[in-house]
Amino acid sequence: MDYIAWAIPFFVGLIAIEVAVACWLGRPYYRFNDAITDIGCGIGQQVVGLFFRTGLFLGYVYFYERFALIDFSNKPLAAWIVAFVGVDFLYYWWHRWSHRVNFLWAIHIVHHQSEEYNLAVALRQAWFSGLTAWVVYLPLAFLGIPPLVFVAMVSISTLYQFWIHTRLIGKLGWLEWIINTPSHHRVHHGRDPKYIDKNYGATLISWDRLFGTFQEEEEEPLYGTVKPYASWNSIWANFDYWAQLWQQARRAPYVWDKIRIWFMPPEWQPRGLQSPPPADSGERIRYETRVPLGLNGYIALQYAVLVPAMMWLMLNADSLRLSERVGAVSLILLTLLIWGGLFEKKYWALPLELGRLALIAAATLAYSWAEPAIWPLGAVTSVIVLLLAGWILRYRSLLMVSERRVVPLWGR
Repeated sequence: MDYIAWAIPFFVGLIAIEVAVACWLGRPYYRFNDAITDIGCGIGQQVVGLFFRTGLFLGYVYFYERFALIDFSNKPLAAWIVAFVGVDFLYYWWHRWSHRVNFLWAIHIVHHQSEEYNLAVALRQAWFSGLTAWVVYLPLAFLGIPPLVFVAMVSISTLYQFWIHTRLIGKLGWLEWIINTPSHHRVHHGRDPKYIDKNYGATLISWDRLFGTFQEEEEEPLYGTVKPYASWNSIWANFDYWAQLWQQARRAPYVWDKIRIWFMPPEWQPRGLQSPPPADSGERIRYETRVPLGLNGYIALQYAVLVPAMMWLMLNADSLRLSERVGAVSLILLTLLIWGGLFEKKYWALPLELGRLALIAAATLAYSWAEPAIWPLGAVTSVIVLLLAGWILRYRSLLMVSERRVVPLWGR
């Protein structure tokens, strides 16, 4: 069972509740462009993961069936207890290494790029984090944790971490000594020097207390990364730090440093290069762009359609042909790219969006032509596409003013 897919409606509902409560309290915890980018990162992670999640599961099964040391088949309660402790313990170390090893940080950094802190940030996940976490979790296969128990426990751990991404919940008394709470995790997302690289736990905070990485929340953290990711591009978010590392490796004077940089902590610099600025403990102007309310409404409508479509794809991906899966995922990623481009008023966003609408209309008409019983679907889709094209074209003067030479398709 895909627990994450079935949890999507609850994620959306809880985000809506948090938005409503924050507005009622007069607290500016959300920005529309930031939240949509966060969710776009999560959508990208889930759909890209469709191409390797089965392989990862079968890999776990392979090691479990051949090398398991303990037979838990007659000890289901013990299996669940060991799986809970094992997943939580190994997650702590995977998470800690993901902050202290550059090539792992290049993947994980996506989750920390937002300068806000809310439930939408919980969905801001990196495309390839599952690949690195899988390796760290492999000892559980050797130990003998059944594959279905392992998958369920990892899903439970992931679901638990959703609720701790909020500023609406304060400290929780004695629970702060045992479990990871919103207060503890706010520290983890802080860019203040004393908060950086603290509180790695998933469900339990015990590992941080035991291994010396615990930090109490003393004042509200400043959120985001030391070097801000100034973009709403949820696709490039997964490659931005890789590009930075590559540029540093190219400029490094010494061959050994060109290799070492991928395995060193993020603050390390190759010899002969200028040292990075220290962690900023002061306020800074958050990255922001503004577009008309109608354009935000257009993107919100696309989001309302895309989320259930993604949920359907996650639940039915195994029954689709590879070409159908590739086509669906490509269309979703194109949509995410266009969202960011519209927020940033990129010159290429409008023609790409018109092309995307035309592609949707053509694909639906072709499909309905082959299935006469659904001809009305093709007709209705064509009308909707025409209406959407008219809507977005109202903003053509706004979207076509960017300088092409300084606004590349990829990057910032």
